[in-house]
Amino acid sequence: MTQPPEKPSQQGGFGAPQDQPPQGGFGPPQDPRGATPPPPAQPPAAPPPPQSAPQGTTPPPQGAPGTTPPPAPGYGYPQQPGPYGQPQQPGPYGYPQQPGPYAQPGPYGQPQQPGPYGQQQPGYGYPTQPQFPGGPGTPPGGGSRSPFKGKPAMVIGAALAAVLVIGGTVLVVSSGDDDGGKKKPVADRSQDAKPSGSDAPINPGDGDGDGNAGTEDLNDGRQAGESKVLWYKEAPDAPGSGADAPGMWITDEVAVKAAYKQVLAYDVGDGKVSWPAITFPQAICAASAQKTSDDKVFVAYKEGTKSGAECNQLVQIDLATGKKGWTKEIPKGELFDSSLSLSLNISGDTLMVGRSQSGLGYDTDSGDKLFDKKRYDNACFPSAFAGGAKLLSVSSCGAGGDNEHDEVQELDPATGKAKWTKKIPKGWRVERAYSVDPVVLYLTNADKKQWNVTTLKNDGTARSQVDVDESFAPQCGWALLSRDLQGCEGVAADANTLYLPTEAKSGANEVVAVSLETGKEKWRVKSPADDSMLPLRMDGANLVAYVEPSYDAGGRIVSIPTGGGSHTPKTLLQNPQGAADVENGFFSKAVDYVDGRFYLSTTRLTGNDESKEKLMLAYGK
Repeated sequence: MTQPPEKPSQQGGFGAPQDQPPQGGFGPPQDPRGATPPPPAQPPAAPPPPQSAPQGTTPPPQGAPGTTPPPAPGYGYPQQPGPYGQPQQPGPYGYPQQPGPYAQPGPYGQPQQPGPYGQQQPGYGYPTQPQFPGGPGTPPGGGSRSPFKGKPAMVIGAALAAVLVIGGTVLVVSSGDDDGGKKKPVADRSQDAKPSGSDAPINPGDGDGDGNAGTEDLNDGRQAGESKVLWYKEAPDAPGSGADAPGMWITDEVAVKAAYKQVLAYDVGDGKVSWPAITFPQAICAASAQKTSDDKVFVAYKEGTKSGAECNQLVQIDLATGKKGWTKEIPKGELFDSSLSLSLNISGDTLMVGRSQSGLGYDTDSGDKLFDKKRYDNACFPSAFAGGAKLLSVSSCGAGGDNEHDEVQELDPATGKAKWTKKIPKGWRVERAYSVDPVVLYLTNADKKQWNVTTLKNDGTARSQVDVDESFAPQCGWALLSRDLQGCEGVAADANTLYLPTEAKSGANEVVAVSLETGKEKWRVKSPADDSMLPLRMDGANLVAYVEPSYDAGGRIVSIPTGGGSHTPKTLLQNPQGAADVENGFFSKAVDYVDGRFYLSTTRLTGNDESKEKLMLAYGK
């Protein structure tokens, strides 16, 4: 077996190899010799990949970081161990975890060992074999291990990145009676923890295409101490080619989900329809990951039915009422600038609409255009955006030339002006933003089959890079026509620490706390069950994490203290065993824990007419 590359030195910051002094330039990591990754175990009965990629795109290498195997068919289908219920395969983040582009803090330093960048932007087909096992985002699963096993943890984001978007077959169907006094939800919301076979969460919907709850009592046999299924929804019918189900927004009163051509809303407690489904003339093609401070969100739908129809019809939606606000047709960009797919990100009072080579900023309240983010320096094209506490832009510069590289900028949400610009070394590609505040980036180098996780300071200079002797496995979705910077689940950060899930070789995995000052491990904690535990978000000084379900036990939500000496997970919700099959059947999913309730929804519909597809599931006490 090929020997793993040498571990980078932390002297001076960004992991230059120990036998070389730090240098000022941005060299790529050293290329591992002769490493041939083993073929992964395949998920059972995975649906066939699309017959061809969209015109002008190139399918990604099989199993490359940032890609995920296709989801297995729905209800109760067995899955291999992995973060979000998605069948995982060995070595998702397929890039050797060796030092990356930043050899020293600040300027991009000396080549480190192979880093994250091995993947080109994820394309259409379903990968069948990871190229560089062991990198971040590598879904846990059976199969032989990579020769790079046990090197620095920079591998985290890519492979996972591929797990959530296209791979999902989280399914859905809709139908139901008018809620005007016909069938009422009968889910028992009492605090009684006694077993119950009669509190099945039933809600037939309102007759406008909303989710049907199905007929099975998911709380049958519920044990003392277990949470209960508050409600469960099946999905609206989708075409045989499948459809997107992006976005999931939770407020104090309502849980809202987009699926194919509809936006559906349910009461958070009992699943009753909160407002009539909004139906669009064409398929929804984009949704804002964030919501505004007054609970408004944005979705875009296609202008027509043809394969080349642009994703350019933008609509504001009030989550409280289901009313449409302002609408906008996104104008065409310059030559080669495409609106076949859009990214929608909210930062402050600005909605950032990203096309393939440019972006537009709109006032979230009025819809007035605030600014254009266009090509700059003659050869830099903004190609991806990330929103939230900060607004980030990633640009491709000098494409096809000797100076081809990426650049990262923090933008002023009000004006679009760059607060700082960070040039990424040639050969390295920014694939994901694990966090925008602080800025934590996952990078890959396709030529060197390397990856890297780098943290930037508030002025854009390098702060640290992850240097942990581990294979990490967040879950990330497909980015079909452009990079999806915030498409990863299973990773969280606070001001000084990054929390990453390790790859589960068998049974339980661990969550590792990594210092953002040094890139070194601070502590780690093992999953409390023989299943993977994935960080969700911070709740004050505690980390909230999701422990995946098994065949004979439901998943659970846990809280992990991040300060002091003990980091023992405390169970907040233990999901019932009777619903484990359904919980396991969400292969492409979004998850959230809000106000003591856990929500699980699909992000992709297969269009399978032989069975009802899952849409959304809610647990509580």
